[in-house]
Amino acid sequence: MFTGIIQAIGTIAALEPKGEDVRVRVQTGKLDLADVQLGDSIAVNGVCLTAVDLPGDGFWADVSGETLSRTTFAGLQKGSRANLEKALTPTTRLGGHLVSGHVDGIGEVVSRQSDGRSERFVIRAPAELARYIAEKGSICVDGISLTVNDVKGAEFELNIVPHTLVETTMSEFKPGTQINLEVDIIARYLERLLLGDNATDKQGGGISLEKLQEYGFIRNP
Repeated sequence: MFTGIIQAIGTIAALEPKGEDVRVRVQTGKLDLADVQLGDSIAVNGVCLTAVDLPGDGFWADVSGETLSRTTFAGLQKGSRANLEKALTPTTRLGGHLVSGHVDGIGEVVSRQSDGRSERFVIRAPAELARYIAEKGSICVDGISLTVNDVKGAEFELNIVPHTLVETTMSEFKPGTQINLEVDIIARYLERLLLGDNATDKQGGGISLEKLQEYGFIRNP
């Protein structure tokens, strides 16, 4: 688990194809690896990876075909910068929100504009994730824990302060940039719980007004 508070910006130093998979070397910059051991988890742009080698200035990790198909890793190149965070510990400050490092889908930057010293971004999420994104709720964008300012359909707005722009790769975001999205894990579990006995129905159905009324979340007029 992670908090979504980025600890360093790293660099993709090497990408080695291994059949359907890829082995990646990440140079970790200012990230302190003194307490990292083989097998530990490190989030790279919000993707939980396992350190399989520690050469001193970074780590090597294996990226599966599943991860390549569901994240922006397939588009990374040697020299690409990436947000890094070590897995949280029982004494870690939870400054963001609980993040699993399991990407739900790929979003796209729709627009970017200045707002005083901050930057406002509009992000388009995959349609199937829209129901998990709520105004003033939390979302993880390329590993960064952020607060949603506004939601319109599958698009949501973010207000990014200067510190976040400096300490993450968001300074490089522009219209068309693809990003990893992880929705709030609580929303995922809440939907599953509301399905009740229908959770085993392969047809799904998700949350509906009828289900919310049935469980008392909405009162009938």
